[in-house]
Amino acid sequence: MTVSYTLKVANAQFGGFSKLLFRWKGSIYKLLYKEFLVFVMLYAMLSITYRRLLTEEQKRVYVKVAQYCNRSTDLIPMSFVLGFYVTLIVNRWWAQYTSIPLPDQLMCVISSTVHGKDEKGRILRRSLIRYANLSSVLILRSVSTRVLKRFPTMDHVVEAGFMTQEERKKFESLHSDFNKYWIPCVWFTNLAAQARRDGRVRDDVALRLLIDELNLYRAKCSMLFHYDWISIPLVYTQVVTIAVYSFFAFCVIGRQFLEPLDPEQDQDRYLDLYVPLTTLLQFFFYAGWLKVAEQIINPFGEDDDDFETNKLIDRNLQVSLLSVDDMYQNLPLTGKDKYWNESTAQPPYTIATAAETLKPSFLGSTFDMRMSDDPEQSQQVEASPSLPRMHTPLLNRFLTAAASPAVSLKNFGRSNRAHHHLLRLRGEGGFPSPNPRSGEDPEAVGRIEEEETEDEASDMANNQMGCL
Repeated sequence: MTVSYTLKVANAQFGGFSKLLFRWKGSIYKLLYKEFLVFVMLYAMLSITYRRLLTEEQKRVYVKVAQYCNRSTDLIPMSFVLGFYVTLIVNRWWAQYTSIPLPDQLMCVISSTVHGKDEKGRILRRSLIRYANLSSVLILRSVSTRVLKRFPTMDHVVEAGFMTQEERKKFESLHSDFNKYWIPCVWFTNLAAQARRDGRVRDDVALRLLIDELNLYRAKCSMLFHYDWISIPLVYTQVVTIAVYSFFAFCVIGRQFLEPLDPEQDQDRYLDLYVPLTTLLQFFFYAGWLKVAEQIINPFGEDDDDFETNKLIDRNLQVSLLSVDDMYQNLPLTGKDKYWNESTAQPPYTIATAAETLKPSFLGSTFDMRMSDDPEQSQQVEASPSLPRMHTPLLNRFLTAAASPAVSLKNFGRSNRAHHHLLRLRGEGGFPSPNPRSGEDPEAVGRIEEEETEDEASDMANNQMGCL
């Protein structure tokens, strides 16, 4: 059964996560204790051999080997290799869960579009949703060991009520070298088309909605099949496994507490401990990381945190049959709600949650921003095209080289005159230089300045008339 501890971490409190460290089911201790004991035993055996059985000369050779192995551990990029691999595995794990087909949307569409309170209408709706559940059972038998143990043969599927004997004969008469989980979906589409011809589905829009929801359901079944078929490349899994095992093989040799080669010089730096605490923690972290990936790389097994596929099958069948049969047009009486005569509905609070009513509603982050106390900063002014605009030199060069196509109607005539002069200057001398007044005809420059002065005067007059 999936281990859930969501309620335990609903509120952040002192020692909240620490309480989770003492749980056994689904814990890292249960997952890793065998490998941990093997590592400790190997380390202890090598330590006893080094301390008790080797001669002085052999100890000197072993010290050099241990130092070499200790330096070699730095050459294995454990954090990078394991981190990327576990991230890939977790993303794949969640994607597989979201690909499990759930009939909730489909059963609502069937209940609302397939009509008839008579026996034939009931049989039609129940058959449609049963075909959808049968398709999910067939695909889960193909990917989940739990479901296969529950339905090892097609006889068990028939006995469970997902398929009739007549449907089984039809199913087995269709020969295919591939998985036939899609056959009930085809039965669904043909039965829905027949219901449209019989008037049980009243228009083509409802039929289209029914088929679209079925296609979404079938697509999830197909994704489960492909996730089971296409695994993470074996090469990557082997690389990660070899990296972890080789790292701790070097640690067994290189992390031993060694006697100094020159006792007189290294006596102050020499520390002899029998238990390598930091190395054991490293093993717990890195090997635990690998075991986590090993557990969730296929979440359709029988580990503690694998998906409860059998419970999902039970839930889906029960809920879907209730939706399309017992709840079909079985509506409660409608009437005026409690807040019929109130303009603002305010549901009551309990004493435990009454303090939440004292908190102000969130209106936006800028509602708490302090504005300037200067009243002149709050005065409104009209945007005028005669006001000078600030441009950087590079932006100004682009603006003068190519006129913007966005021209306001108010300045349309002025823009045309300026564009006319710009074209004439381009024809005479190409693109304008950074110093537009150098190297130009003085008379032409004077005419341009005179026309710009007239345009500015006319704009100011128009503004004054607008104010009056």
